[in-house]
Amino acid sequence: MLTDDELPLFEEDLKQFLIVHGVHGDEWAKMNEEHPDEARNLVGLFSDTVLQKVYEKIKFIEHRSKPSCMVFQLKPDAIEMISINAKSESVDLSTPEGIHEALVHDASELTFFRNTKAYTKERELEIHEMLNQGCVNSSEAFWMQLEKALF
Repeated sequence: MLTDDELPLFEEDLKQFLIVHGVHGDEWAKMNEEHPDEARNLVGLFSDTVLQKVYEKIKFIEHRSKPSCMVFQLKPDAIEMISINAKSESVDLSTPEGIHEALVHDASELTFFRNTKAYTKERELEIHEMLNQGCVNSSEAFWMQLEKALF
């Protein structure tokens, strides 16, 4: 559900969405007053639509922690992953600087893994779950640098 702070950013989109669903300005104001649950349901449906569009555009995400860095390329039919894992507790892969330092000076303390798996659910649902588990947006440039350096 989009928050009260986020909704104004999509004001025009929300208006169009409401019109498509047969709700116009005065009707929307009345619905908010007299049927707030119905209005919330429409905002929920709109929020899902916005989120779907955002997830469709995401191509790379990553998850970093001290002992590992996993970068995911989100293809239409599968997820490809590059994983760097530290063998030693002295290596910190949670920051870009730490990853660079480890690759340059502690490569023998690292293991590398690459894998591809098909989605087990709808692509956007899997992305949603991965983001809820701590993944963040990443870049194609980072993916390409890892691919070039490691494989």
